Amino acid sequence: MRSKLLSMVLTGALCVGMLSGCGGQTASNEGGSSASSDKPYHVTVIVKHTDGHFNKVIAGARAYDAEHDNVTVEIQSPTAATAYDEQVNMIETALGNPGIDAVVIAPQQSTSTATLVSSTDKPVVALDTDFTSDKKACFVGTGNEDAALSGGKAVAEACKALGKDKPTAVIIAGVQGDETHEARLRGYRDAIEAAGGQVLEVQYTDTMPDKAAAAMEAVIQKYPNGVDAVLSIADDMALAAAKVIKDSGNTNYADTVLCGFDGNQSAIEAVMDGSLTIDIAQMGYDMGYKAVEAAVEVLDGGKVEGFIDSGSKVVDSSNIDDYISDMKTKGLWE
Repeated sequence: MRSKLLSMVLTGALCVGMLSGCGGQTASNEGGSSASSDKPYHVTVIVKHTDGHFNKVIAGARAYDAEHDNVTVEIQSPTAATAYDEQVNMIETALGNPGIDAVVIAPQQSTSTATLVSSTDKPVVALDTDFTSDKKACFVGTGNEDAALSGGKAVAEACKALGKDKPTAVIIAGVQGDETHEARLRGYRDAIEAAGGQVLEVQYTDTMPDKAAAAMEAVIQKYPNGVDAVLSIADDMALAAAKVIKDSGNTNYADTVLCGFDGNQSAIEAVMDGSLTIDIAQMGYDMGYKAVEAAVEVLDGGKVEGFIDSGSKVVDSSNIDDYISDMKTKGLWE
């Protein structure tokens, strides 16, 4: 594969590097078309920020680039998940640049993103987080509510195995109003309540580990006798909560079931060593690949489904080896 110019926007500066082909990496293309014309296309992918999940998304987008000589993929990322002005500027610039043919956006703010794309003639694909717009070709991402529901059911079963038939739970949420985070919150809540349990607290933390740690400290202080489960909407927050529980020395939290969401290597390793009980893995690599694939399909005059589910998997001690093997195959395990 020929090398292509990719760019990552970090801390407001544009860092440019030459990246080679991805060594034969492939993504699952179920339901999608792998065929494209030979027309040269430039696709910009704007993510929310860079973390373990979006690094997998970026890897998938780059894999599509490496496999298609006529497609160049540019990656852009704000410095933080709440760097709203940065992402707005990126979206405006990409939409206004005549050299960019299609834009894939993981919106930090769905409403403002819908406004920004309202007058564009370029194909726009929503990635990871959906937004409502008649300019949007499709949404490619995890079925977040269903994924969280499946993970929440696994949490309830793990609690039941410990003799806690009606589990008490705390949910460590992300950015209030974010469609993805709210969908995960609904799935978690529904699973716990369907099991006869109770959600005691919902703590919004803006997807910041330090805020998640502070939230967990507050929970331990408020419920010194322990809670049965802590469910986080992202891995970084789950790991922060796990560290606070360990450092607290409160033995009433020794068997608290801890659940993360993303499938990042650090969280999977925590499942391996018992720091986390369950992790809900997004198929981020496939998400990035399928999003660029959908954009190219539209550029070629084809049609795509309104929602393309990139998949998810509940990972625990029973299937962790298979998940790690898949990540290694895709070059996503260090």
